[in-house]
Amino acid sequence: MTNKTSNMAFLAILALSVVIMAVFGISYAASPPGGDAFRSTAFPLPRFVSLSSEEVFVRSGPGSRYPVKYVYRKKGLPVEVILEYEVWRKIRDFEGETGWVHQSLISGKRTGMVKDGKNITLFQKPKEGSRKAAVLEPRVIIGLDKCGDSGWCEVSAAGYKGWLERDQIWGIYEKEKIE
Repeated sequence: MTNKTSNMAFLAILALSVVIMAVFGISYAASPPGGDAFRSTAFPLPRFVSLSSEEVFVRSGPGSRYPVKYVYRKKGLPVEVILEYEVWRKIRDFEGETGWVHQSLISGKRTGMVKDGKNITLFQKPKEGSRKAAVLEPRVIIGLDKCGDSGWCEVSAAGYKGWLERDQIWGIYEKEKIE
C-alpha cells in the first residue's frame, strides 16, 4: 500500500468514527458536560458532607496509587468537598488541610462542628437567654437537623437536642438552609 493510500484509509476510518460517535451520542470528552475537568457530579462545589467510615485514608492525589497523607478516625466528621475527579473527592477539613478521598467514604448526612474557642450553650429554643439544653465543648461533632434564615440551627449532640447560633458552627455556609 502506498503512503497516499494509507493516509486516505486513515482519514476514511477517522471520518467513519466521528459519524458513528455522533449517531450514537458517544462523547470523546474526558470531562463532564460544562467542560470542568474537576467535576464528576451535578452536586454543588464546594459543599459540606461528612465522613461515613471510622477510618478514612486521605491521599495526596485522586487515586489509590497516591501516598496517604493522613488518616481520619472519626465517623461523622464534617468536611468540605472542593473538587471532584471521577470517584475521588478533594476535601478540606476544619483546620484547612486538604487531600483526596474515595467517594464511598463520604456521606451526604450533614454534620457540623462546634468552632474552636470556648464552651458554648446549646439552647432549648432559638433565642439567646432561652433555657440551657447542654454545654458543648469546642470541636464537638453535631448533627445539623435544621437551619434557616433566623441565624439559628437546630442540632443534636450526644443525645441532646437544641439550638446553636449559625456562626458557632463549622460545616454550614452563611446563607445555606437545611430542612
